[in-house]
Amino acid sequence: MVEDNYTFPSEFILLGFTNREDLQVTCFVLFLAIYVVTLIGNLGVIILIRIDSCLHTPMYFFLSHLSLLDVCYSSTIIPQTLLNFLVEKKVISFVRCATQLFSFATCATTECYMLAAMAYDRYMAICNPLLYSVVMSQRFCVGMLAGAYLAGVISSIIHTVSIFHFPFCRSKRINHFFCDGLPLLALSCSDTHVNEAIVSAVVGFNMLSTIVFILVSYSSVLSTVLRMRSAAGCHKAFSTCAPHLVSIALYYGSSLFMYLRPGSRHSLERDKVVSVLYSIALPMLNPLIYSLRNTDMKNAMRKAKGRVLSSLSIHGSGPGERRGLPLRGKEG
Repeated sequence: MVEDNYTFPSEFILLGFTNREDLQVTCFVLFLAIYVVTLIGNLGVIILIRIDSCLHTPMYFFLSHLSLLDVCYSSTIIPQTLLNFLVEKKVISFVRCATQLFSFATCATTECYMLAAMAYDRYMAICNPLLYSVVMSQRFCVGMLAGAYLAGVISSIIHTVSIFHFPFCRSKRINHFFCDGLPLLALSCSDTHVNEAIVSAVVGFNMLSTIVFILVSYSSVLSTVLRMRSAAGCHKAFSTCAPHLVSIALYYGSSLFMYLRPGSRHSLERDKVVSVLYSIALPMLNPLIYSLRNTDMKNAMRKAKGRVLSSLSIHGSGPGERRGLPLRGKEG
């Protein structure tokens, strides 16, 4: 009988963001709106960078992949969450749960290294402008990008295997709105201290190593900016770095709060709220953060808008108008 309880369940039950029936529809509408805005904003950034030659630089190359990660981030979590708001039985299969955790961990880890690559790009552009075009070549940028994705995949494999290789003998109810590591470990039959230590070590290494790299890069940037004699140069440097710093502060602040706290201080209910910030809200905010005060992005949007309006005006006009000829009606 004891052995029967030590199983790998075929499915889990997600308790969701809230169990209050009166909030299900409200939450569904809110999360759906966030998802739509996230997709439009991030796909818009990707398309804009793709079609505008002025944005074919290393900084926007990394930004386009950051937007791609945010789309994957949201698409890993929100569709299942939306479904759970509408159904009474919030079930997710074992395989789908493991896939969701793997995809989520891959995106999260890759984003850490992507933000570090963007910080290095700003360091080279501001501190070593004469070497910038030589060092930040297309080959080097693709290599940094491949390294970020590889680190994400390797870390997520360790993360997922450390959690799912144990049987689950307790309740199949996951106290979260998606398959995250800590709520899953709470269901394990065995002593999970070693696994928690492995997950914390992997997450800690990825986050702390990239944070140190980012801090060193921006310390050099700040030192260089403070030595600039041109007010215009200082303003331009700060305007290009500020959105990145805001994104870093939001992402790392919420992630560090989630994963690098002592186990005794974890509250799964509070963790749900924090998870919304870095896994759902931040992917929606990133396009706004990087576009609102970015002159290059604003100019690209104006040009794209002009091309769209020009195309619509051409298609909306008649054959005679397109040839520059007046249209006449039939004479009696």
